Amino acid sequence: MSGAILDAVRDTAARAWIFGHPMLENYRTLYTQAVDSNDHRYVGGFGTFRHYPRPSRPENTDIVTPNNDTPYSWCWLDLRAEPWVVSVPAMDRYYVLPFHDLDTTYVGFVGARTTGQGAGDYVIAGPGWTGPLPDGAAGVLRADSQLVGCLGRTTLTGATDEDIEELRAVQEQYGLQPLSAYTGEAAPAPADEPDWPVWREESGTSIEFFTVLDFLLGFFPALSEQEGLRQELAALGVNGAGTFEPSRLEPDVRAAMEQGIADGRARLEEAKARATTSAGCFGTRAELGDDYLARGVGADKGLYGLPPAEAWYGGWAVDSEGNRPPDSAERDYTIHFGADQLPQAQFFWSATLYRLPERLLVDNPLDRYSIGDRTEGLVHDRDGGLTLYVQHARPQDPRRAANWLPAPDGPFSVVIRIYGPDPSVLDGTWQLPALTAGRR
Repeated sequence: MSGAILDAVRDTAARAWIFGHPMLENYRTLYTQAVDSNDHRYVGGFGTFRHYPRPSRPENTDIVTPNNDTPYSWCWLDLRAEPWVVSVPAMDRYYVLPFHDLDTTYVGFVGARTTGQGAGDYVIAGPGWTGPLPDGAAGVLRADSQLVGCLGRTTLTGATDEDIEELRAVQEQYGLQPLSAYTGEAAPAPADEPDWPVWREESGTSIEFFTVLDFLLGFFPALSEQEGLRQELAALGVNGAGTFEPSRLEPDVRAAMEQGIADGRARLEEAKARATTSAGCFGTRAELGDDYLARGVGADKGLYGLPPAEAWYGGWAVDSEGNRPPDSAERDYTIHFGADQLPQAQFFWSATLYRLPERLLVDNPLDRYSIGDRTEGLVHDRDGGLTLYVQHARPQDPRRAANWLPAPDGPFSVVIRIYGPDPSVLDGTWQLPALTAGRR
């Protein structure tokens, strides 16, 4: 095969890997939670909620960069046979049930910011559904893929057992039912059970990537902005039929596709190194467009992160001395918010620390994984500002210890989350202060 053709194959594979990477990262979670009943993370299959009323801890590894503010409610829906209806109670706390397509793009949001804090029933419909909104339903969210997921968040107002039980009572009022059950009509014939590919870690980085992608595209009708790439993929045998088999490829074509995967991964790593906020990484299809690279950054840095209007995320790729990543093995750090520089939030804000490269919470003697405006006992500066102490050892000064965010004895990252960010945060007027490094 000519070099020009193989170069084109390599280019297609690189762009396809970037396009499909969030989809496979999503499938990694979907498989363990909705398909593999032997996995401890299994939520019970499709069409059911599994709630976690306690905040995330180091042993929670379902997703990277888990938040420690709003305990999770997971669910997955198969919309092939009919839509589903999600019901929520009235509540006086922040919550959001964000439903996402297979490629992690958001379908829509049911929550305090978007639909209010009153009770309501909302239809989640798949591509092609044209039925009327049933009586009693408050709205409809229309998905572009036939499989959707939801990583719901509900605020935990305190850390006591009573607070946790109050949260559990709220979560258990979240309801899911097929549309036919909601309307009292006869249920349609169920969709066929797919032959789910077993998830293996190499699925995301080897030629097997295209086998899983081919399967997933069968649940994701091509959108207009995807048609060109989908046609190029179909020419390579990745057409959504779920029959792609790498062993059938000519050796030079397979090699070109593997080189394309490496190219795509390198482009993503470069983009991740440049990203310091969540802007452009999370959102609806209208908000993200066809910027698949930014979507991939979001999938790697914080899978299922919320869009900026819901929750703004920021952090530091380097410290004040240019060290990348920040490392608490040799340095102690401070984050100083001036009195007029504290994060402005409609709901609340937090700073959560993760060890690298795993991007998971850090075990520590204080059992503190995040710190923010709801943390009891914080000591503000005399001028009203706030200084956080990010270091491995507990500060000896009690005032500093009150503001201590424990770090590992090694590389780490800190993610700032602002729930319901002020317009000054969204337009860039408000800026993060430096992560200031100091010698011990």
